[in-house]
Amino acid sequence: MTVFLPKLISWNMTFRCNLHCPHCYIDARDSAARDELSTEEGRMLIDQIAELSKPILIFSGGEPLLRPDIFELARYATSKGLIAAMGSNGTLITDSVAAELKASGIRAVAISIDSAIPERHDEFRGLKGAWERTMAGIAACRAHGISVQVNTTVTQQNYDEIEDIMALAEDAGATAFHLFFLVPTGRGVRIEDISPEMYERMIEGVLDMVAEGKYKLDVRPVCAPQFMRIASQKGLDVHHWTRGCIAGLYYCRIYPTGEVTPCPYLPLKLGNIRDTPFREIWFNSPVLRDLRDFENLNGKCGACEYRTICGGCRARAYGLTGFMDFCGGLHEPEDLKGDYLAEEPWCPYIPLSKTSKHAGGET
Repeated sequence: MTVFLPKLISWNMTFRCNLHCPHCYIDARDSAARDELSTEEGRMLIDQIAELSKPILIFSGGEPLLRPDIFELARYATSKGLIAAMGSNGTLITDSVAAELKASGIRAVAISIDSAIPERHDEFRGLKGAWERTMAGIAACRAHGISVQVNTTVTQQNYDEIEDIMALAEDAGATAFHLFFLVPTGRGVRIEDISPEMYERMIEGVLDMVAEGKYKLDVRPVCAPQFMRIASQKGLDVHHWTRGCIAGLYYCRIYPTGEVTPCPYLPLKLGNIRDTPFREIWFNSPVLRDLRDFENLNGKCGACEYRTICGGCRARAYGLTGFMDFCGGLHEPEDLKGDYLAEEPWCPYIPLSKTSKHAGGET
């Protein structure tokens, strides 16, 4: 029997953010919420995680640099053997901030870029000068020996400039590029997504660039687990990546108020670390048990020969089979708004048969 342990955890430390992005999955705001985890509770969370495994802990938000205790908590996580990283919009990373990030044990920072054109990025982020400050933040991180990963969410507006953004990221010294695909949650439910066919073409194009060695970046599509199928069909070594969808298998999210969810885009409450130890939530949640048994997948995903290496996006399945929550809040498992085990709505692939086998594993 496979024992699933977290290898990657995202902690949304705060709702507070200095930008106003239309696709924000957490519906970030100008101020923090009153009931966000305190510094002491943050330490307790880190203790609970460290008792179970030693994953990468991503300090995220909102904007994590707006929490005054960010460096203290990063140091504490590092002292407990966790690998500390950060997800940021980059606009607040000055030379002195980068120095503190390095001193606190932050090994890598993921910074979002939405366009290679400054004015387009600024318009999307809701702040004039954001692009310039973001690029300065990347440079500051690199100057202090912090690895930088560039994150880009594919939209109708930037679909034709993804390669330009990749080139920009590599020129700026980034070592990784994660291409995010929109999931209808938080403010993202208001954005018109690209079509399934556009998803497929984008993934194929990006993987072709990987196969050709055009960029030295470590490239991974995110929230598009079908990239594992496409990579396999192209003859690429899929062992370079983890399974397409790792929500609830090796990954989860901690909400600012302590709730645990399978991933940032699947807004299902599994339990709160204020009331229930993280270990107990991780091993005993019925939702996580469902996600870990691939026999539970429905529709095409349940019949697909690639389900062990792909699995379909559970968050998109949930978001597109139920009520669209424009408030960005969390849902109780007993009051489901959608089906998180439904087939991936944005995957056009038709499985060969229900009894097929694939190199990624038997289905």
